[in-house]
Amino acid sequence: MLNPPQRAAVLHDQGPLLVLAGAGSGKTRVIVEKIAHLVDSGRYPAKRIAAITFTNKSAKEMRERVGKRIKGEAAGELTICTFHALGLKFLQIEHAAVGLRRGFSIFDADDSAAQVKDLMPGAKPEAIEDTKNLISRAKNAGLSPEQALAAARSTREMEAARLYARYQARLSSFNAVDFDDLIRLPVQILEGNAGIVAAWRERIGYLLVDECQDTNDAQYRLLKAIAGPKGNFTCVGDDDQSIYAWRGANPDNLLELGTDYPKLEIIKLEQNYRCSNRVLRAA
Repeated sequence: MLNPPQRAAVLHDQGPLLVLAGAGSGKTRVIVEKIAHLVDSGRYPAKRIAAITFTNKSAKEMRERVGKRIKGEAAGELTICTFHALGLKFLQIEHAAVGLRRGFSIFDADDSAAQVKDLMPGAKPEAIEDTKNLISRAKNAGLSPEQALAAARSTREMEAARLYARYQARLSSFNAVDFDDLIRLPVQILEGNAGIVAAWRERIGYLLVDECQDTNDAQYRLLKAIAGPKGNFTCVGDDDQSIYAWRGANPDNLLELGTDYPKLEIIKLEQNYRCSNRVLRAA
């Protein structure tokens, strides 16, 4: 049985919604029940609903829980995946818009590091790692090589931005992308191509995002590009917890939602179902 704030979050199906939910407050249940409500009410067909998580484990758990709640073909038509899996699906469909050919490769961290090392002959391992991290940070901010160079504030950042351009040219010659490109390139396409963005807003009519406080700038821009001005989405986040700041997560994105979507409704889930009363009193 849902408590009143959980029920309000489930039934809110028009316009932007932010659910502030701490650990153990039943946020995953709210997402699962909301997906079921959207499908059962006929508000959205399953194929137009996308739920985005941060880990493959979370996506697998959510698919299993939704599968028990929604029967038949509808469960299989839902998109439940990570940000990067959604970006990969996007690029597989829209590859031509960024000059990729079908069957492009995805470089893992070791592949990327090897390319940066090859572009920095004689450099020390620390310098190579530092440059690789600066390139990744620029991509997580959604910046192209040109934008990264324009935004550079130090000699080190300028050198990294120039190498980013050479690194990206090399990826292109291999018909490849790296992990960070799975978010950056879809953002680049969606923000610059009106026809493609309209098609994807039609494809994904309702968006649910878990752990929204852990989105980086590029992921947040991807969310906004797909949701569009109508903002038919539910973001679930904990404003007291962000565990991915080390890789570019920006918890201020929760505050940005209110600025970007003035009609944003906020619902707080404050009842904890995980801890004993003794633990809760101590906290």
